[in-house]
Formats: sequence, C-alpha cells, structure tokens
Amino acid sequence: MPFLTRILPIFLVSWLLTFTLASLFHSQYVVNQLVNVGVVVSLSDRINLSLDDWLGLLPTYGAIIAIALAIAFLVSAKLTKNIKQYNMALFIVAGITALAVVLIAIESIMNIHIIAGARGWGFYMQLLAGAVGGYTFSHLIKTARNPKKLGV
Repeated sequence: MPFLTRILPIFLVSWLLTFTLASLFHSQYVVNQLVNVGVVVSLSDRINLSLDDWLGLLPTYGAIIAIALAIAFLVSAKLTKNIKQYNMALFIVAGITALAVVLIAIESIMNIHIIAGARGWGFYMQLLAGAVGGYTFSHLIKTARNPKKLGV
C-alpha cells in the first residue's frame, strides 16, 4: 500500500478529526466554566469561540497532536502485524495514549495546564478525541485494504 496515496490521506483525516474534536471539547469546556460562574454565552458566541480556538490552536496543539498520533499509530501498526485480532482496539488505545502523553507532558514541562479545556472532565474529553481518531484510522485502513466490504 503506497504511503503517499493511501496511508497519508487516511492519517490526515484521522488527525483532522482528532484535532477538531479536541479543539471543540476544549472550547466548550471553557464556555461551560464561564456559564458556571454566571456569564451568559449565546450560541453565536459559542460558535465564534470554537472557530477562533480551532484556528488559534491549529499551528501548535494541532501540530503536537499530529506528531503524537503519528508515533502512536506507527507503534500500533507494528504491533498489529503480530496481534491482528486486536487491530481496532490497539489503534483506539494508541489514540488515547497519544493525547494523554501530550497533555501530561505539556503540564509537566510547563507546570501549567496550557490547554484549559483539559482540566477535570475536559481531560477525558481530550482522550475521547484521541479514541475517535484511533478508531477512524483503523476503520479507514481496513476499508482501504478491503474496499469490497463497502461495495466499492
């Protein structure tokens, strides 16, 4: 399977979905914290904040997530050669692990929560974004290898 024509596009879709969910979860966590202290936030403000956060986080958090997922998926791909029946589970765990390592490492190095939406339950939402990315990568790789399953 050629890397540039099959694996790279699948990785980019998985990364973009992971980053978009992580950014959206971050934005909504921050908005909910404001609402909890009595600030009124309209739907249009929520949407604008989410878009601004997505654009603002893309060059930094987006790049960090891309590197973490690339490493995690590469390790999982090596493992799945020996453990084929757990293919999807390994990629889901890889996505969760990638996000957990990123968030814990950033906090340890900087000594602050640089991603405000990764505090409390927001941390678990970030891990959910990683799980969705891992699932998506695994599913798309399987589909690329067996397009007949989708009727293609």
